[in-house]
Amino acid sequence: MYVPKHFVPDEGAVRDLLVNHGASDLITMTPQGLLATLLPFEYDPDTGEHGALIGHMARANNQWREPVQGEAMVIVRGPQAYITPTWYATKREHHRVVPTWNYVTAHVYGRLLVHDDPGWIEAQMRRLTDRHEAGHDEPWSVDQAPAKFIERQLRAVVGVELVISRIEAKFKLNQNQPRENVEGVVAGLEVRGQSDDAAVAAAVRAHNPHAAPA
Repeated sequence: MYVPKHFVPDEGAVRDLLVNHGASDLITMTPQGLLATLLPFEYDPDTGEHGALIGHMARANNQWREPVQGEAMVIVRGPQAYITPTWYATKREHHRVVPTWNYVTAHVYGRLLVHDDPGWIEAQMRRLTDRHEAGHDEPWSVDQAPAKFIERQLRAVVGVELVISRIEAKFKLNQNQPRENVEGVVAGLEVRGQSDDAAVAAAVRAHNPHAAPA
C-alpha cells in the first residue's frame, strides 16, 4: 500500500483500529484465482508476534477449502468520508485545491488457519457476539438460544484465523494540510452529518497535529 509519511499512524492507533473495527475483507490468492469474503473479526493480541484476527465463515463458502498461495490478507477499514475543497480556507486565497477522500485502513497480512473444532468456533462466536451486544440495553447472549439450535449453527460454519505477519496501515486525515484547512474540514464534517462524518471529524482531531481540540 502506498503510504506517504504524513499518513503513517503509530502502533497504538493501529491496535485500536484492529480492536474496534467492524467487518473486514478476507482476501486469498488460490488456484481458482482471487477469492474474498466480508467477515466480522476479533483481534487476538496474544497469538504470535503481532496477534491474530479470528472469525468464522459459512461451511458452504469454498474460500476456506482452497489452498492459499502466499500470504492471506484482511483489509480492515475505519471511518471514511468525501472531503470537498470548499471547506479549505486556502480555496478563498488561490483556488489551488481539489477534492480528496479521508479514510482509515490497514492491510493485515499473515498465515490463514482453518478451525473445524466446534469448541473453538463457539468460543469465537461468543467473544464476537459479546463485544457487539455490549452497547445494547438488553444484550443478547448465545445462551438464550436453544442448545440444539446452536449446535446446528456451529456445524454450518468453520473458524478462520489470520496469524499476523505484518501490517501496512494508512490514516489519511488531512495531515498534509495547513491548520486553517484542517479546521475547515472538521467543521464541515460536523455540519454535514453524513454516514461516517462525525467519526472522521473525530479521527482528524485525534491524528492531526494541526487540529484544534474538541
